[in-house]
Amino acid sequence: MARFRTRLALFASAAALAAGAAVPAQFAGAQPAAAAQDYQWAALGDSYTAGVIRAAGDTFEVPRDGCERTDQSYPQVVDRDLGSLFKLTNVSCGAATIENVTDTPQYPIGRHLPPISEDPDYPFPAVPPQSEAVGPATDVITVGVGGNTLGFADFLAKCTELGGESGGEGTPCKDALAAGIPARLNKVSKEYDRMLTVLHKRAPKAKILTVGYPTVIPKNTSKCAFGNVTQFGTITQGDLAWLRHDVLEPLNKAIEKSTGTQGAASFVDLYTSSQNHSVCDDAKWVEGFFTLPDQLSLVHPNALGHRNAADHVEEAMLNIIS
Repeated sequence: MARFRTRLALFASAAALAAGAAVPAQFAGAQPAAAAQDYQWAALGDSYTAGVIRAAGDTFEVPRDGCERTDQSYPQVVDRDLGSLFKLTNVSCGAATIENVTDTPQYPIGRHLPPISEDPDYPFPAVPPQSEAVGPATDVITVGVGGNTLGFADFLAKCTELGGESGGEGTPCKDALAAGIPARLNKVSKEYDRMLTVLHKRAPKAKILTVGYPTVIPKNTSKCAFGNVTQFGTITQGDLAWLRHDVLEPLNKAIEKSTGTQGAASFVDLYTSSQNHSVCDDAKWVEGFFTLPDQLSLVHPNALGHRNAADHVEEAMLNIIS
């Protein structure tokens, strides 16, 4: 990403020079530098946008609303990089579904996952549908959502259970769940299409950037050690291959296809750039079920994964205004 960051530095320098050139010489020394944030940006999405886990930074909102936005999540990273150009409204929320973005209020769970963890602030009040954060003045919308509508967390839980029962052999999860995948993907596609229609209606001038999911499972699943809770625990290698090829990759394709039907929307691919940074790679950008020594991560991007996402989102955002 060195080339992109060089481009970003040059862009910022050019913007500063252009701003200076617009000020009459006699006032140049008398007026403070303008800090105009000309573009209104709303970040929508689920936990892969919000951050959620400690490996993606610290939660920063007081009082907490249970959405668990963290300071190393990609919207916050982009805000630090491009905050002079874009004014961020970040309403992403852990566990959000597509409907929670479109028109359904969400009751956030924070870190309340009994019996694994208890959150002292739980229960949290409902947060409004994320689409309410956009309007006629919104210029850019980034949205990363779909995994919870598909039920990926449920797949992980069931595959862990069935893999443990099989002793790591075969594809017990695929055998039990594969027949239902097409219907789930169809549900994602329909709800995603509707979400984009609602966002366009609420923010007619906005450019929408749909953000895909990164590589979570490697092509070579032999990298994943059975029983390793910093990876995928007791999910079999065969089921991991199935989850990658028949669940996660089609999810990204469904999101990209829905995006392609909308003239003012573009897809941001994170999958390709993260191919060698899965949960089971040494240089991982996504944590497994646990991050050592005892942090619950439940297969979410860490700060490095969010930095990669930020690089791609930033480039797409700068292309909009160039």
